[in-house]
Amino acid sequence: MITTIGNSNSIGLQKGDYKGQPTSLCQGCGHNSISNQIISACYELGIVPEKIVKFSGIGCSSKSPAYFLERSFGFNSLHGRMAPLATGAIFADSSLRALGVSGDGDTASIGMSGFKHMVRRNAPMLYIVENNGVYGLTKGQFSATAEVGLTLKHQGTNPYMPVDICMEALISNATFVARSFAGDAKQVKELIKAGLTHDGIAVVDIISPCVTFNNQENAFHSYTWGKDHEAPLHEISYVPKLDEIMLEDDFLPGTINEVCMHDGSSIVLKKLEKDYDPTDRWQAIRMLEEAQENNWLITGLIYINCDSDNFLKQHNLPKKPLNRLIEEELRPSKDSLKKINDSMF
Repeated sequence: MITTIGNSNSIGLQKGDYKGQPTSLCQGCGHNSISNQIISACYELGIVPEKIVKFSGIGCSSKSPAYFLERSFGFNSLHGRMAPLATGAIFADSSLRALGVSGDGDTASIGMSGFKHMVRRNAPMLYIVENNGVYGLTKGQFSATAEVGLTLKHQGTNPYMPVDICMEALISNATFVARSFAGDAKQVKELIKAGLTHDGIAVVDIISPCVTFNNQENAFHSYTWGKDHEAPLHEISYVPKLDEIMLEDDFLPGTINEVCMHDGSSIVLKKLEKDYDPTDRWQAIRMLEEAQENNWLITGLIYINCDSDNFLKQHNLPKKPLNRLIEEELRPSKDSLKKINDSMF
């Protein structure tokens, strides 16, 4: 348990020491709530910000690391390349705790191969997917997680079945798999805390509604409705300020909650029952299949395995991080070089 002194945490830091730059994302975007919960989780865990390294790719979600842990190291990679970049960085410096923030496009489309390989290697990192079903940064195209039948103004109707990020993680032998909803702040924070302390890959798929593009044409806050009723002086788009979607405090385990989105549509959330066993991988897969058949959005810790070595232990790395080794420690001795050379003749 973290003990605090006044407004300080167990290591004497204020909550402001974990904050980042002001957000530039749309008001009401669930990504901002996730950033706030990362701040709260790291503060409550008493983690030194300089001991965390942040990674992201490209997209609205990948801008998020700028909004938390300003004192931490960070790297913004190419689109879909967060996973391989982070894998190399973790391998080079095992003294830092890794935190990656990606999106459904960055992970489930162009970044799927890197995601799968990072998961199967059990790289020690908290991998957060801020999942909104669209490419918000490039004006709302369908992502690979968009539900079949979803209709968007400029994209038509999506004919494809979605990629289930949690299912993909399970199939790839992830050792920690969870799903949450950005509006359930308490659950998000607790899952982040659990993921940060997990000794392996921790995949947390967080449904984070896009208040700008993922909406229906007949919604009052939609681009289409505004365009049909405007008398424009210029070609301009207005994005209204919207309140963040929050869940009631009485959303109890085992219950189902229908949540109304900004556009008037709704999603159905089901919180995992207390007697659910997250160490049973096959039960987790069956549960996800049942959720897909019933259009449930399962939230909570779906699967965890604490008995599998992460890939740093598998490679028997020295305690001292590779990037901290000096030349004398890296250079082979004369005797070892002679043995290598003699073995070639």
